[in-house]
Amino acid sequence: MSWNIIENNLINISFSLLLITFIIYWINLIIIKIEKLQNICNILTIIINICLSTSLLIRWVVNNYFPLSNLYESLIFLTWCITLIHIVLAKKSNSKLIGAIIAPISLFIIAFASISLPPSMKIATPLVPALRSNWLMMHVTVMMISYATLMIGSILSILFLIISNGKNIELQGNSYNYTKKILLKYNSNNSKNILSNNQIIDKNITYKYNRINLLESIDNLSYRIIGFGFPLLTIGIIAGAVWANEAWGSYWSWDPKETWALITWIIFATYLHSRLNKSWHGKKPAVLASIGFVIVWICYLGVNFLGKGLHSYGWIS
Repeated sequence: MSWNIIENNLINISFSLLLITFIIYWINLIIIKIEKLQNICNILTIIINICLSTSLLIRWVVNNYFPLSNLYESLIFLTWCITLIHIVLAKKSNSKLIGAIIAPISLFIIAFASISLPPSMKIATPLVPALRSNWLMMHVTVMMISYATLMIGSILSILFLIISNGKNIELQGNSYNYTKKILLKYNSNNSKNILSNNQIIDKNITYKYNRINLLESIDNLSYRIIGFGFPLLTIGIIAGAVWANEAWGSYWSWDPKETWALITWIIFATYLHSRLNKSWHGKKPAVLASIGFVIVWICYLGVNFLGKGLHSYGWIS
């Protein structure tokens, strides 16, 4: 059995397990609600990440370069990043919501890589001269990790807007969840740990308070994840500029990829600025972060469909 077959089998196993995990998460969230299913999903996510890690490692060893030279490899690496962040968040929190919203993203990405891309794009080819540099690992790896982090932070903001739909939310400025720094823990049945005895009079009041507590937790987690991903995006852009000067003789050329990376940076810089100086209230920061989710996808995937610019090699033309 060749290494290519083993690699493909690992990707197919990852796709199948992601589909199973996605189904279990949503069944457990909506219908059954069994704690053991949550643990099963966490174990499956770890197995998926190991399969993806092994697949990338095989590709790296066999082809003698870090597997981030084309769209297929970057999609697999992006899925690996998202599942790794998923594992970290799942360890920090027992919330069913996290897995239920992250699993569909991973499933979509690996499905697109496995099903939509032609076989010719999945075959490893020799690197073009511009990619034969140590900056390949530095720049592209950091950018992909930042994309994964910003995607998860942005999807949490979308979840925040969905849950708060039709409600007047007055969360403002910096993170105001003093109960948990980064954990998204919520249990609508455990109101006695949230409300004092004097406050529990009416069930409607309890439900409303729990909902606000959940929104604060989601808003807090989204803010902190984006706050982690933004410096990575900044480092990735700077590393890309240095590499561009080395490869093409110019730090910045307003290539479509570079332009949208700058737009992405401005969107999330504005978001963090509004949170730090507490200038925006309620849903406004979440709306901006939700727009950032679309912008990240345009920057990462959308501009590659144009087949233009200095970043078009090895992608879709």
